[in-house]
Amino acid sequence: MRIEAGNRAESGSTVAARLYRVEAAIDAALAETAAFVADLPRARSEAYLSAVAGQQVFDHATESLSAINQARARMVAAHNSLAALARKMGLDILAVGPLDKPEDSPPIGGGPRVETAAKT
Repeated sequence: MRIEAGNRAESGSTVAARLYRVEAAIDAALAETAAFVADLPRARSEAYLSAVAGQQVFDHATESLSAINQARARMVAAHNSLAALARKMGLDILAVGPLDKPEDSPPIGGGPRVETAAKT
């Protein structure tokens, strides 16, 4: 994507919107994977399998959960870097974004709520 000098705010808005979608997708993947991992012990028990049965499945699934969490942490770092860049470019409104941050006191509110894993 090429950013023209006069279109910085528009380009920044496009990048910010994509970032929020990526963050929501990672959170959804994290929630779905966590639900999957949580279902494994119940499924093993309901199938009358020994605790040693399928241990590799448990290992791989929990490793996947950890990898998604690491990806989330890296996107948070990317988000923070983009916010710092937006502030440096004078695009403070993009650096703030529509969702509450831990340092927001009082919370600013607003922004759509992110739907994650379906409740079972």
